[in-house]
Amino acid sequence: MTRRRYLVLAPDRFAIDAKTAHGVIRYGADDVVAVVDPSCAGRRVCDVLPHLRSEAPIVASVAEALPLKPTALLIGTAPRGGALPPSWRQDILTAIAARLEIVSGLHDMLDDDLEFHAAAMRSGATIWDVRKPPDVPIFSGAAYDVAAPILLTVGNDCAIGKMSVALEIVDAARDAGKTNPRFVPTGQTGIMIAGWGISVDRVVADFAPGAAEQLVLYAAHEGADLIVVEGQGAINHPAYAPVTLALMFGSAADALVLVCDPRRRHIEEYATPALGYRALIDLHEALLATVKPAPVIGIALNTRGLSDDEARAEIARAKTETGLPADDVVRFGAAGFYKDVAPRIVKRPQLGSHV
Repeated sequence: MTRRRYLVLAPDRFAIDAKTAHGVIRYGADDVVAVVDPSCAGRRVCDVLPHLRSEAPIVASVAEALPLKPTALLIGTAPRGGALPPSWRQDILTAIAARLEIVSGLHDMLDDDLEFHAAAMRSGATIWDVRKPPDVPIFSGAAYDVAAPILLTVGNDCAIGKMSVALEIVDAARDAGKTNPRFVPTGQTGIMIAGWGISVDRVVADFAPGAAEQLVLYAAHEGADLIVVEGQGAINHPAYAPVTLALMFGSAADALVLVCDPRRRHIEEYATPALGYRALIDLHEALLATVKPAPVIGIALNTRGLSDDEARAEIARAKTETGLPADDVVRFGAAGFYKDVAPRIVKRPQLGSHV
């Protein structure tokens, strides 16, 4: 694949919740030449978010960044519901006129927008709507026959690091001797990082487990000796639980890693209580026990915002309450956590047979 030179669009959101921008900057192979956010203009990415370790400048507009020779404009955040804010249109049109590829993970399909489509036809720019799914079949059960063990990340809420944990585990597995551990992207940011995948939350509900299965089968076809599936949503999320269930059943997981932000008391933007470690473990395992049993084998914490001492105290609490390995694999590294959970990542049989 040709490496992109990304200009990231995240007006007034970069330091707050630009999850797509953060993921691509930290884990992507493509270069990021600048970020557009007028509220932080004049600073560098590392000045605003040190953990991203990027010295890319932050500018006020797309036009200001064009001398840096970007080749693509990345829509760096997805507002709730995935709609395009009207105030972003002019920056996107400027990028199209400059013949930048537009890479978008919004639910709004930008190539279906008549103004954007016409502008791209005039300039020769292309638009990649990452969330646009391919046609996928109904779940068949073929994933049960995959030889490589399958690990799925699940969590206590959205936007807590399930993708980051999956990527860190893959890197740790490779460092520990796995020859071809594969990250399976199931959301827009993961697809941008890996260059392939299906945004499962865009697939019609009956076909979503089939989409998850197709991703696992693709990773197996590529010779994976460990398949790590990026989780989505949360099992008790009022809006997004269906995609969580689709991945749990469709991926045919052999083991789960539970990703938690220990500070969450409620599902973000809802009054629904966030569940504790034991309740989440019991709920996930009980649901999968009816089809293909898969245990929770470790707890990966997101301790961002806590001091080192507070983070280590939360890790110790998770270990004590669950009896499982626990760590913050982004903050403290994944090598030790992977060493502890690796013996538990083994193939497990389905119950009964599939049709």
